[in-house]
Formats: sequence, structure tokens, C-alpha cells
Amino acid sequence: MTQDVATIRGSATIAEAVKLMRLRGLRALVVEPRHSGDAYGMVTEMDIVSKVAAYGKDPERVHIFEVMTKPCVFVNPDLDIEYVARLFANTGVWRAPVIQGELLGIISVTDIITKGNFVEKPKLKFLRKELHKAVSEARSISANYGSDSKRAMEAWDIVDELEAEATFYGLPRSEKTARELFSEERKPTPVEQPVG
Repeated sequence: MTQDVATIRGSATIAEAVKLMRLRGLRALVVEPRHSGDAYGMVTEMDIVSKVAAYGKDPERVHIFEVMTKPCVFVNPDLDIEYVARLFANTGVWRAPVIQGELLGIISVTDIITKGNFVEKPKLKFLRKELHKAVSEARSISANYGSDSKRAMEAWDIVDELEAEATFYGLPRSEKTARELFSEERKPTPVEQPVG
């Protein structure tokens, strides 16, 4: 995220917003809540261009609250980058304030491209590694404590969750889950009857 974020009151004029954006080299401003129970808002350069400049309105007479988005989409600072990217894709927003109790910064699609590590560390590659480790761990726990033990069940639940998440990110779905394959391996084979 970018920690250099500017805020503005909803009662400020568009002219004041443009001046602040030019001065700070910003493409959006976070609109401050009016009181503790109020939501943050957002005014972007596109709001100003499409709702004020495009109609020849006087920026000295139009206020932020008339063109802003409120409440705006915001993100938690602990959210993984792919969830932020998906949020942007699903909502059509290009930037969002980062809030956890208070305003911490702003994240944009540009931040995701220029600062994100999704090229070096793709989520699916990470999930495959985690899934492999979780399966090994679940097998080990099952061997040591029994397949029906609480610890084994919890370990296989983690495997199931990782498989579901990896499938969501594009891992081809196999016919059987790792848990099902393990269960089949553990089934006793029928004893061969002598022919006679």
C-alpha cells in the first residue's frame, strides 16, 4: 500500500480537492468520516472529470459530498494481495483505503502491479507446496495416532481446505481427494481363498 494518503472533508469544494491532488500528485482522496459512526468515502479523478468537468460545472460551487463514493470499498492491511486484486476485479474499483480502526494508507491497482509479489510468488505454487506438506503431516499423524484420532481428523481437515483453495486458484480437480486416497490405501485387502 501507499502510506502517503491525503484526506479531505466532504464539505470541501471540488476546486479544493483538485488543488490538493495537484499539489500532492494524487489520483484520489479519502473523504474523512463526519463522526465516529460514519463511513469513509472516496473521491477520484474520474469522479471529478465525469461528474464535474464533463458537465462544465463550477468546481468552486460543487462539493465533494456531491460526487464522492460513500461508503467506499476498503481493505484490511492483513489481507493477501490476491484477495485485494479479486475485490477490485469484482467491484470495478481501482483503489481503496486501507483501514484497521484508522486510516493506514491506500492501495491501488498500480500498487499491486508495481509492489506486489504475485509474479515471484504465485499463490497456486505456494498452495501446492503447502498442500504437499499438509498431506505428509496428516499421513504421519494418522500413522502415529491412528486414522480415527482427533488429531488425524483435524490434520485431514486442513488438507481438505487447502485442496479446495488450490482448486479455486486453478489446480485441476482430481477424482479423489488426498483423504479418500489415503483411506483407500489403508483398507485391508481381501484374503485370497485357496482354490480347491
